[in-house]
Amino acid sequence: MSGEKYTVGVDFGTLSGRALVVRVSDGRELASAEHSYAHGVITERLPGSEVRLPPQWALQMPGDYLDVLRTAVPEAVVRAGVDPTDIVGIGTDFTACTMVPVRADGTPLSDLEEFHDRPHAYVKLWRHHSPQPQADRINAVAAQRREYWLARYGGLISSEWEFAKALEILDEDPAVYHAMDHFVEAADWIVWQLSGSYVRNACSAGYKGIRQDGRYPSREFLASVRPEFAGFVTDKLDHPIGQLGERAGYLTEQAAQWTGLPSGIPVAVGNVDAHVTVAAADAMESGQLVAIMGTSTCHVMNAEVLREVPGMCGVVDGGIGTGSWGYEAGQSGVGDIFGWFVDNCVPESHQVEARRRDLSLHEYLTELAGRQQVGEHGLVALDWHSGNRSVLVDHELSGVMIGQTLATTCVDMYRALLEATAFGTRMIVETFVANGVPVTELVVAGGLLKNKLLMQIYADAVGLPLSVVPSTQAPALGSAIHAATAAGEFSDVRTAAKQMGRRHRNAYTPIPANVAAYEQLYREYVTAYDWFGRGNDMMRRLRRIGSPETAMEPTS
Repeated sequence: MSGEKYTVGVDFGTLSGRALVVRVSDGRELASAEHSYAHGVITERLPGSEVRLPPQWALQMPGDYLDVLRTAVPEAVVRAGVDPTDIVGIGTDFTACTMVPVRADGTPLSDLEEFHDRPHAYVKLWRHHSPQPQADRINAVAAQRREYWLARYGGLISSEWEFAKALEILDEDPAVYHAMDHFVEAADWIVWQLSGSYVRNACSAGYKGIRQDGRYPSREFLASVRPEFAGFVTDKLDHPIGQLGERAGYLTEQAAQWTGLPSGIPVAVGNVDAHVTVAAADAMESGQLVAIMGTSTCHVMNAEVLREVPGMCGVVDGGIGTGSWGYEAGQSGVGDIFGWFVDNCVPESHQVEARRRDLSLHEYLTELAGRQQVGEHGLVALDWHSGNRSVLVDHELSGVMIGQTLATTCVDMYRALLEATAFGTRMIVETFVANGVPVTELVVAGGLLKNKLLMQIYADAVGLPLSVVPSTQAPALGSAIHAATAAGEFSDVRTAAKQMGRRHRNAYTPIPANVAAYEQLYREYVTAYDWFGRGNDMMRRLRRIGSPETAMEPTS
């Protein structure tokens, strides 16, 4: 016997789940496996049904998550070549806010025959943005009543979060609302399936569930939003809270059969994919802003101070690690924007040349864009194709490209979109700093790290040295670190992160000439940002014209 101990981290993303086996002594990643969700993201019609979905809907099937436990976890263990009896814990993380309406025993409503054709019975993915009217209502009432907690979320509650999604169900399908016993974060539902224990994690409850200072919004507030909504917290949401790095329970016999892991090992309290990545980066200290860049970007950071920061997604005591205030901000679209552009805006000549050179379109366009000088294309873009999460918190905003001429090429536009996402991050950094929350280091994790041009653009446009997390499975590594803490191998997550996490400091440093050039472009970005985001209602009007109201009629 080697005497080594291992943990498993499982990262549930937007399209797939990934399992990672990690050595506790030094954080070495031994092997991973991925399982794609059979149903992916449901945006057009319910599976096996003629029921069509309105715009901005994004649903999932909870059974797809269980398939990750059945396939990816045992495959990763086999690939790692470790004895399963040496695995001492399992931790998980999830996209958020992803919500599952369930019965009292945890059975998802969508698994029940009577709800197969009811869209509101299905998992509502984080990017399910249709509850914007409900979010608007919550925000208006909170502002009118001067609810103290509103400022801790930058002054606005997002349509992505728990309360807006629940209110949408009540408004559009009251039968589903009354049938659900719990409205559960998927991060907590998967832990429930593993351990048999339903424990709400402090991260999701704080950032997505408006839980501040140990309590949720009051019954009186909820009644002001909608009288029938008064009991939402007590009837559907409230449950014991587990702190990050604690043990939620122990692996059940059934879950042991799914995963091939020993029954009875500790299962860590659930977590959010972005927040758990801070541990993987060993960036738990104040001022280390971690940007997890993929289809979207989430920015998370610990701080010693409590400040009200406009447009932030939240500040939560212990939201990332105990003993610190955890801040969150985000960009709703990043990799998704680049993917949309490649799918829709690239001429055949570039596609042919990319195939000839055995390059992806992203690689080919990045190579061509890298030959340009900063500002050469004469463009500025707004990165709002999936709305704006921070700092405007408005998912009805949309993308913009300014400065196009008949000489503008797809390469020009591609580079302008890369730069727009960097400017979006700079807007977030400057908003933190302007409101008394220092940012001393930008740390990047996620799939977009492989684009070196993009990383240099970020360093230049933001004006900060950029550190990178070498792990290609950073959330899963972070979950494995939390699992090691839950298993008692470390006294707390911060200590575990120092032993098992890592980042390459100052992997990209700002190039002075580029910084100066981007300063000019950024000022134009801010002008466009204010005009389209704060100065007028054009984007909302265009959305109404293009997509007339298609709100679903309540189903009896």
